[in-house]
Formats: sequence, structure tokens, C-alpha cells
Amino acid sequence: MLMAHPAVLKNLIQQYEALRLLHAQDGDDEVRRRMDDIAYTLCVSTGTRDVDAALIAARHQLPGAEPETKDDSLLTP
Repeated sequence: MLMAHPAVLKNLIQQYEALRLLHAQDGDDEVRRRMDDIAYTLCVSTGTRDVDAALIAARHQLPGAEPETKDDSLLTP
């Protein structure tokens, strides 16, 4: 699978979050259409099927990203 450049992903995340705030404030149809376009692009760019999963996947592909929880279940004491 091709990987989107981290700068592209960061830009898409920022655009989506800004549009989500705008849509929450006024519910404009144009804002909603733009959100849908960016959500689709995020999904294609990350190989996911919904925007929440796409946002998580995109954030994990950014430089310096770390998992929210560390899984040490495979480590033995």
C-alpha cells in the first residue's frame, strides 16, 4: 500500500478538525461537503473505511507519534 507523506496527512487532519468546528457552529452544507471530501481522502490515504479510524491511522503515521497505550502483555517478567 502506498503511504501518504506525513505533511499531507497533517494538513488533512488540520483541515478536517477546522471544518468540524465550523460545521458544529453553523451546520453549513458547503462545510459538510468539504468535510466529506477530506474524510474520503483521509480514508483512501490510510486504507481505512471510516473517518475516525482514518484520523487515528493518520496521526500514528506522523513523525513522533507514539501509541496512546503501551502494550507490554507480550513481555515476561
